[in-house]
Amino acid sequence: MGAFLSGLLDDFARHWPLYVSIPVVAALIGYGTKLVAIRMMFQPVEFLGIKPVFGWQGIVPKRAARMASIACDTMTEQLIKPAEIVARLDADRIAQEIAKPLEAAVEDIVREVAGHYQPGLWESLPVGVQRLVIQRVQTESPHMVKAVLELIKSDVDSVFDLKGMVVTSLVKDKRLLNRIFQEAGEQEFKFIARSGLVFGGAIGVIQMIAWVLFKFPLIMPVFGLFTGWFTDWLALRMIFYPLEPKRYFGVQWQGLFLKRRAEVAEAYGALIAKEIITPHNVIQAILQGPLSDRVLALIQRQLDVEIGRAANVAKPLLVFAIGSRRYQDVKFAISEQIMARLPETMRYIEDYATDAMDIRNVLVTKMKELSPEEFEQLLRPAFQQDEWILIATGAVLGFLVGEGQVLLLEHLAA
Repeated sequence: MGAFLSGLLDDFARHWPLYVSIPVVAALIGYGTKLVAIRMMFQPVEFLGIKPVFGWQGIVPKRAARMASIACDTMTEQLIKPAEIVARLDADRIAQEIAKPLEAAVEDIVREVAGHYQPGLWESLPVGVQRLVIQRVQTESPHMVKAVLELIKSDVDSVFDLKGMVVTSLVKDKRLLNRIFQEAGEQEFKFIARSGLVFGGAIGVIQMIAWVLFKFPLIMPVFGLFTGWFTDWLALRMIFYPLEPKRYFGVQWQGLFLKRRAEVAEAYGALIAKEIITPHNVIQAILQGPLSDRVLALIQRQLDVEIGRAANVAKPLLVFAIGSRRYQDVKFAISEQIMARLPETMRYIEDYATDAMDIRNVLVTKMKELSPEEFEQLLRPAFQQDEWILIATGAVLGFLVGEGQVLLLEHLAA
């Protein structure tokens, strides 16, 4: 036994730089495989390679529709409702804010529609009469827009598809989808890389002892495979579990993502409010989204009400003069023109709407109220989808590096 130990010590003394390199390489395997795994989650944004057999696309952008749908389900089911967003807007205030820009738009609309449906008649009217007609429509238009907004607020789900808006935005801009997960989990991704370094080094010490004792060629690749696999698996577990603080060997631990929930809520809420659920996007989705035909119908109906209320005598005369069919065409043309101009006109209320909706603070407050299980789902889908590929990749890379390591050790030792 003494001779065996003496031989081991003598061997270690002669080749110690090679043996000490084993835990160092193991630490680098742990660190390197984590960096590769994280990169594989998000890059490349578009498929790179030869479809369908060879190539790669980041897991998150590859599953963009599903990832966006999951993220949106959390937003719309637990954090924010369409009615809650729109209900914060004051129709009277909006009518005041857009009164001036709407005046110019209405004048253009009246001149264009009148000139198209009654060519020559509009131009033959005295300027004073033209101005009177335009002023009358200008006076009524803010009231009409206000009435339409009130109708929208009373049944917002029929004209505004919040989930559709969010999913469309994220699928269209996969880099933005990446940013949601990357910014929400910024510290977690750093932890994954650093944990690979620490856990890999610790496993490497055991690997070094095993190699010094046995010098069996399979030790290196097997340990490399185990290092790549285990450190990936353990890092993911430590990020999300346990959901509540628990003690392990006298040390209290809670899943890192859950522990940072206040910080994550601030970053997540700010990003969503700045990039996705913005007043501009909400207005665009209502006025130009898949349900915009319903808004157009509301405008047409309200336009008919305004014309009837403002001109009980003039309306029948107008119908008689140009015909009921043409009257309907005129009304439809005016409604379409108003719809076409509203997005630009509503741009003037975006500052007010940002303050009134206060989307960021609503999101942050609601996120802090989520249960641990619900909060976990903000980031967990990015890891769950094809998670086994990431862990398997770490294991394969570890095995290959270990195989190269044993060849190098045997060559240098010889």
